[in-house]
Amino acid sequence: MILELKRKLTESVQKNRTTGLLFSGGLDSAILAKLSPNIKAITVSLESGGEDIKYAASAARFLNIEHYQKSIDTDEAIEAIPEVIKILKTFDPAIPNDLVVYFGLKFAKELGIDEVMTGDGSDEIFAGYSFMEDIKDLAGYTERVSRNMSFSSNVLAESKGLKIRQPYMDKKVVDFALGIPINFKIHRDNGTIWGKWILRKAFEDKLPHQLVWQSKRPLEIGSGMTRLRNIISSRISDSEFERKQKAYPVKFLNKEHLYYYEIYRKEVGEIPAPKETEKACPGCGAGMDVSAFHCKVCGHVLNWRL
Repeated sequence: MILELKRKLTESVQKNRTTGLLFSGGLDSAILAKLSPNIKAITVSLESGGEDIKYAASAARFLNIEHYQKSIDTDEAIEAIPEVIKILKTFDPAIPNDLVVYFGLKFAKELGIDEVMTGDGSDEIFAGYSFMEDIKDLAGYTERVSRNMSFSSNVLAESKGLKIRQPYMDKKVVDFALGIPINFKIHRDNGTIWGKWILRKAFEDKLPHQLVWQSKRPLEIGSGMTRLRNIISSRISDSEFERKQKAYPVKFLNKEHLYYYEIYRKEVGEIPAPKETEKACPGCGAGMDVSAFHCKVCGHVLNWRL
């Protein structure tokens, strides 16, 4: 099974060969870099913060690949939020993650790169998220999610005139991953529960131990973009938040969510009503695919604990 997984991924990377790679130094992008020896790897951070720089620099040295680090200052990141919201047509609280991708693709464009590879899809099909440990029917959940996978990188890349390649989302890789028993994805080893266990085992002889067995870092945390959340929230007083919660037809998670929504209203407009074939999001009323767990407009997540 491990040898077949290696073969499928190697073939997919060869088929999706590109010049550039969004490179966090995490497991997924490190594997792609290992399979793409001439790649130009791009790592984005907020004012040189976060752990991604350390892991990415270490991986780049080991792999002997061309590595570019792009540091974004706080004002530049906040000023880019309206454009990102306008492009994605969303006020999902995951905006700090999207900013990392946005700046990575923007920098790739500046470098003259027109096709960029990403690790999108790996966490979804190999069970890389910690919440997946609590899902009773994880196989059913993964199969359902695999039919509706979409990522902001696709839309952001299109807005920059770039092409995105996503080897983990290749049909042959996805189909193979869906057939892997759950205990090979989430596995207890020496007292620690590991997501993406089989993916780690498949490449533990190709990459340094500290890269293969690192913990999962959300993109916003690894890049340092998560620090924007407190800055944004501080711009809205408690009284303003309470007043606007009552005024707007959205169930806001926090002040930051409200901040993004008001930008959305200005840059995009009204929340789209559901079409006849869609269901209404309980968080904002927008239309959602009937099989979707996640609202692409407001970020509301339906019950996934199957």
